[in-house]
Amino acid sequence: MQQRLDKLAISISSLCIVHCLLLPIGIVLIPSIGLQTLADEAFHQMLIVAVLLTSCSALFMGCRQHKVWRVLTWGVSGLFLLIAAVLFGHDFGELFEKGLTLIGSLFVIIGHVQNYRLCKQLACSHNHDE
Repeated sequence: MQQRLDKLAISISSLCIVHCLLLPIGIVLIPSIGLQTLADEAFHQMLIVAVLLTSCSALFMGCRQHKVWRVLTWGVSGLFLLIAAVLFGHDFGELFEKGLTLIGSLFVIIGHVQNYRLCKQLACSHNHDE
């Protein structure tokens, strides 16, 4: 279950990165598709909620298993940056908000990749010990 949540959280965080980088180009190039709804603040908030739910579950379950707390540090730092981007990013401009979102998403992904690898190693070593 934890590894599935890690994969899901990595996917959602990657979606944040793709959204930030490609949405402005898509809106300019293909205005008829109606991509403007993806630029809405509610969409950002839905992404953050999804990342928070999956990330907190997977990271805490993994850290309980492998006890490597730097993983949690990467993930939680990224989550704080994502939350700050949603809450305060627009006050400092679009570039600041996108930068904070990109860095936060990368931190979350780093945490989940480490978490996934450590949990996979732990499960593998348990299978060999039996």
